[in-house]
Amino acid sequence: MDVGDAVIIDGTGLDALVAALAALGHRTLGPVVRDGAIVHGEVAGTADLPAGWHDDQAPGRYRLTRGDDHALFAWAVGPASWKSEFFPAREELWRATDGPDGPVVEELPADRAPVAIIGARPCELASLAVLDRVLADGAVPDAGYVTRRRDAFVVVAECGTPAATCFCTSMGTGPAASAGYDLALTELSSTEGHRLLVRAGSDRGAEVLGGLPHRPADDGERAERRAVVDGAVAGMDRVLDTDGLQGLLARNLDHPRWEEVAERCLSCGNCTLVCPTCFCSDVDDTSDLAGTVSRQRTWSSCFDRDHSFIHGGPVRPDTRSAYRQWLTHKLSTWWDQFDTSGCVGCGRCIAWCPVGIDLTEEAAAIRATDGAVAGGARA
Repeated sequence: MDVGDAVIIDGTGLDALVAALAALGHRTLGPVVRDGAIVHGEVAGTADLPAGWHDDQAPGRYRLTRGDDHALFAWAVGPASWKSEFFPAREELWRATDGPDGPVVEELPADRAPVAIIGARPCELASLAVLDRVLADGAVPDAGYVTRRRDAFVVVAECGTPAATCFCTSMGTGPAASAGYDLALTELSSTEGHRLLVRAGSDRGAEVLGGLPHRPADDGERAERRAVVDGAVAGMDRVLDTDGLQGLLARNLDHPRWEEVAERCLSCGNCTLVCPTCFCSDVDDTSDLAGTVSRQRTWSSCFDRDHSFIHGGPVRPDTRSAYRQWLTHKLSTWWDQFDTSGCVGCGRCIAWCPVGIDLTEEAAAIRATDGAVAGGARA
């Protein structure tokens, strides 16, 4: 088996894949239905996957529905991104205790068992590539992130059923997977029955795939895979015009639209919590009566006033400035820092915003009135 080879497996083959990855020492994680959403959880085989479940998403709306089919990956994305497996929401970095010769500092290792992700979406592969630039490829790499990413095995599931909030085609991140995976699955369901076309994307992916029960994919099945992807592209209506977007936002920092969106925004931070690329964090030191000191890192947000607090007060003291920071960093200044967009078009921030604020709509509104300044005048 070589990188780039495509084969066909069935449910038994997928069960064998999960078992093979577990035998290699991985924690096998994938999509599961829990608390009314499709989230991440431990999976031992196809019985744990969301067979027949579909998602209904819109601005400010997420609902699961049950169909009469047996599709395993007929949904888009849920509230949790795979970021949390590599950059945890809360992580103890080190602890120190009082030893006989003075303080003893213990640096805590990353999670012991590497993860195997079953069913990441192509937009999520793109988000991990963005985080790699931020947390692994910079001047000071994050040791825990690097360890978790290096040892992870990633099985991507190409998307055939995008949500109404998705716009990955605008960002060039899906619905097909082109890089960043060990194995890529495409779920096929036709008169030929339920099958999975699997492509090897790495040497270790090819090695694992070669040990599964499979047969070569024929030309018809390759065409069927392309039809799945093309159907997803055709079914995606939401668009973000990225042409000149970096400069557009940079020259419209005083646009009245920022005030308009601030009147609706609750500053709840949901958009940053569900975003697969947001990486802001805070560090806190705590101590107990036994003399142990612990340093912990937790996710933070542009909308948290304390996160931008410096001597004298917060840099972003109101909702207008917080939302502007979030959107312009995501779509504009991220390019300056990391030479890429901070948005992958997954649409989570749209679905999970309680008031349905849509960043594609906000960017379009500023583009439509480029040059407007606060007060209604034009520059």
